[in-house]
Amino acid sequence: MTKRNYWLDLFSGVTWAEFKAAGAKVSGFRESRWSTVQKIKPGDYLLCYMTGISRFVGILEVTDHAYRDKTPIWKDEDFPCRLRVKMVAELTPDTAVPVLELRDKLSFFQNLTSPHAWTGHFRASPVKWDTADGEAVVEAILEAKENPTVRPVDERKLQYRPKALKAKIGSVTVPESEEDELFKEEPEGKKPREHTEIQWYLLKLGSDMGFDLWVARNDRNKSWDSKKFADFPNLKSELPLQFDDATNRTIELIDVLWLKGNAIVAAFEVESTTSIYSGLLRMSDLVSMQPNLTIPLYLVAPDDKRDKVITEVNRPTFSRLSPPLSEICRFISFSTLKEQIKAVGHMLRFIKPEFLEEISESCEIEEV
Repeated sequence: MTKRNYWLDLFSGVTWAEFKAAGAKVSGFRESRWSTVQKIKPGDYLLCYMTGISRFVGILEVTDHAYRDKTPIWKDEDFPCRLRVKMVAELTPDTAVPVLELRDKLSFFQNLTSPHAWTGHFRASPVKWDTADGEAVVEAILEAKENPTVRPVDERKLQYRPKALKAKIGSVTVPESEEDELFKEEPEGKKPREHTEIQWYLLKLGSDMGFDLWVARNDRNKSWDSKKFADFPNLKSELPLQFDDATNRTIELIDVLWLKGNAIVAAFEVESTTSIYSGLLRMSDLVSMQPNLTIPLYLVAPDDKRDKVITEVNRPTFSRLSPPLSEICRFISFSTLKEQIKAVGHMLRFIKPEFLEEISESCEIEEV
């Protein structure tokens, strides 16, 4: 019997819905992927991964050889390199399998060079996968089909797809106007208080998890709800770092750091006011000065700023970095942070930093 190969097939919530509306009989890819698409043979499986929510949503079996066609299926793009397929198993977005639940079964989660290195396997499709990894995903999807577990999904994530522009440095985004609501002044007093509240939550979360803390040097005297930042017993007055002066000055102004010994466990920039760009620039400066740094970086912002933050992270300025800022920064919404802290409650002391990967999402523009 001919060996079956397994291939990653990326969808957004929108393109998956369009694929199904067209009968779920044809999957398509960009013209640049033609040489790879031709290698896919009848009987091979396409592992359908939904970007934005980072979950496996289905399995497709290829029924014929590759061909080119521009018959309309998807609204935004042609995806002319096509394969006829049949549905082997389909899940709904809220019963789909989170990739992080398979971290112990997938090879690329082993020996990571950085906490988010696994995301590199989800930047384009089709991509041929290791047979063992493919079989693990198929097994998980079939199990979820038989015994579904409902995990609520933010509907906005299913509808969102950044308008990526092609450039020599790869996919980037260009905001339509600098007069964007992201940069408009907020009502006096409202957003600064929210910024301070989220800083306090991050400090409390890190403290409960047993880490030492750092808060931006110019924020040390702040308090929220009558609780002073300075009252955290593990708040450091000096950073135990061995970087050059320029790097240290940048790190000192990052909103919140979690520390373990001399190592930074996680860095957070809280973006709730017109200062969003300065926060991104701090992250950018840090990457520019220390390109081999493996600190997990997180952008924490209001739910209604999500799309704008991701668009900004993918600007050409930040995409030219090595690595691009979008590859090493992840997004956490204010509501998700609060809800998850409340949900884990008294278990916080047993939670590990990997918890952040589960509540955050990639800022990358996947090649859907």
